[in-house]
Amino acid sequence: MASHLSSGVSWAGLLAGPSAWAINTQLGYALVDWSCVSRLQPLPFVAAALLLVALVGTFLSWRAWRHLPRQGSLEESTSRQPLRMVAAIGVLLGVLFALVIAAQGMAGVMFDGCER
Repeated sequence: MASHLSSGVSWAGLLAGPSAWAINTQLGYALVDWSCVSRLQPLPFVAAALLLVALVGTFLSWRAWRHLPRQGSLEESTSRQPLRMVAAIGVLLGVLFALVIAAQGMAGVMFDGCER
């Protein structure tokens, strides 16, 4: 685990961001009736936890992007360029889904779920 934190994982942002968003969306729909009846608002806290998950995945992809070599030589049979591109896409998707989760969390702060 320590080696992954130091060198990163190229696909972490690709997995963590969309997965956290999907879980946040599904929990948002599933907990609306319960939060309306109980008058508790768990959705902003759920969104904050899943925002952290998306940002950790983004951070791991960013670390991988920084540590992978920029250019491989033509003589090498295995180029690291696809992993660098995957890491860059992971960073971009992680940031995008983190923003979406933050927006959904703010909606959970402003609306209580009992609006009709």
